[in-house]
Amino acid sequence: DGCIKAVGQADVIRKQFSEATFERIIDCSGKCVLPGLVDAHTHPVWAGDRVHEFAMKLAGASYMEIHQAGGGIHFTVEHTRKATEEELFGTLRHRLERMLRAGSTLVECKSGYGLNLETELKMLRVIERAKQSMDIGISSTYCGAHAVPKGKTATEATDDIINNHLPKLKELKLSGEIHVNNIDVFCEKGVFDLESTRKILQAGKDIGLQINFHGDELHPMKSAELGAELGARAISHLEEVSDEGITAMARAECAAVLLPTTAYMLRLKQPRARKMLEEGVIVALGSDFNPNAYCFSMPMVMHLACVNMKMSMNEALAAATINAAYALGKSDTHGSLEVGKQGDLLVINSSRWEHLIYQFGGHEALINYVIVKGKVVYENERCETMSSY
Repeated sequence: DGCIKAVGQADVIRKQFSEATFERIIDCSGKCVLPGLVDAHTHPVWAGDRVHEFAMKLAGASYMEIHQAGGGIHFTVEHTRKATEEELFGTLRHRLERMLRAGSTLVECKSGYGLNLETELKMLRVIERAKQSMDIGISSTYCGAHAVPKGKTATEATDDIINNHLPKLKELKLSGEIHVNNIDVFCEKGVFDLESTRKILQAGKDIGLQINFHGDELHPMKSAELGAELGARAISHLEEVSDEGITAMARAECAAVLLPTTAYMLRLKQPRARKMLEEGVIVALGSDFNPNAYCFSMPMVMHLACVNMKMSMNEALAAATINAAYALGKSDTHGSLEVGKQGDLLVINSSRWEHLIYQFGGHEALINYVIVKGKVVYENERCETMSSY
């Protein structure tokens, strides 16, 4: 049934299953078996490359300067609106396959490059297709409040989302066409303020969506305090979170999804992972894969978390497995190797699991097998011919 039947000493398991027959036995001598990685924050559905903006950033342009010059989210929105569902599905599939090969077996996928009902639904349908047709696990997020659409004020955009987008989502959920798991808002100065964010998140919660939103990234907004108050499952970014916000999140058992790639790419100050961990916040990690932070690899994210956010390797592994699963409301079935949980695992070509974090960018030769629901979905032939060192 795709779930783990036993975990323990080899001789005990051999005895327990002495009568059983298996389709396939994998020899993991000298290797490590780990839970499949969970990527708790991605934006993988979009069209239009933003490689030209990378040069602008390197020359010193800020995120908001690029945004105001017609770049950033609005550039992607323009291209995503023009793209067909087929084109978007093709690129999404390719990106998810790359994530799977880098060890991610469960990924959160957001909409948010439509900003109008028609394109947001197109993106959510594409995510739904991937859910139905691919091996990788997906938690889908409606992120229609990712930016204020051109020609609208934040207030008008908020009203449109509450009065038009969310009722339509509810209807599609009831008819079984689209199953959305989470609601997201970019709570930021010049985007959606605290009051608009509160209204949208509450309206999403009212139709049964988990709250999982962008907060306190570029400016301190008191997003963490708001999330704790609304019973948010998770808040992402948090580079500018207040001490009170950290305390509130710990108390509310609201996960912090930290995104080391974003702080690295935008040269922002790093989120205060150490303080969050010391205060008892559930810290998770995500790649934030999007046209602004083009990274598919959770092993690289863990490495950045250790070096730049001062997390230990154990903390980073927990943040990229069980805690990331918790941030998506799936820690009862995913994120660790326990009897009864879904059989999502990695076999790595090393006797020490730490190599997955230590070898920066080395996952392509380290990940030997990726297994989802007990089925080998990726086998890396190169591992058979090379040692991991």
